[in-house]
Amino acid sequence: MEKARREVDATIKAEGERAVLVTGVRGLHPELVKLIGRQKYRTSYGQNILNHSIEVAHVAGLLHDIGKSIDHEVEGSHVAIGVDLARKYKESEAVIHAIHAHHGDVEPQTVIACIVQAADTISAARPGARRENIENYIKRLEKLEELTNSFKGVESSYAIQAGREIRIMVKPDEVSEDEMVLLARDIAKKIENELEYPGQIKVHLLRETKAIEYAK
Repeated sequence: MEKARREVDATIKAEGERAVLVTGVRGLHPELVKLIGRQKYRTSYGQNILNHSIEVAHVAGLLHDIGKSIDHEVEGSHVAIGVDLARKYKESEAVIHAIHAHHGDVEPQTVIACIVQAADTISAARPGARRENIENYIKRLEKLEELTNSFKGVESSYAIQAGREIRIMVKPDEVSEDEMVLLARDIAKKIENELEYPGQIKVHLLRETKAIEYAK
């Protein structure tokens, strides 16, 4: 076991150094380079995360998915984990913001953040990059929406970001603002208990009240 562990650690170190060399990224904290190397052993829908990160880095954003190197060990989304890692190892605010914005968790405020979003999408969406049975994928999203729609007071729900987020419209006459917090918690718990999914799912409730009158 110790021999295998040393071999894997050596591979991780070498792969991290290779990644920064081929992408021309300089000045990274040594621990970030190791975390990049760990991505060799991580996949997303069959796409190797290290190769994906290198592809994105040829345009921009070697660190955008750095949270995936440890998201199986640390609670939270890979975006939030990536932001924390970048702050820990003293990356610039521009890099931190690009990581935070690459899946739309916050609105991109810089050109580089928009470029990272585009590069990430291109790398993931190109033919052959990722694999998942389309029928299973659709069933998973439908199950998520069906589960959410089963709650009293829910008007409609939409799975977005490949199932990473569920947006729920509630009926304002049946669900008060105070009840929204409890409903969101109940929905999240039911998702945890009944569905299998990678990472985490953001439960986003929306309540809109309109008042219309006419001046005659």
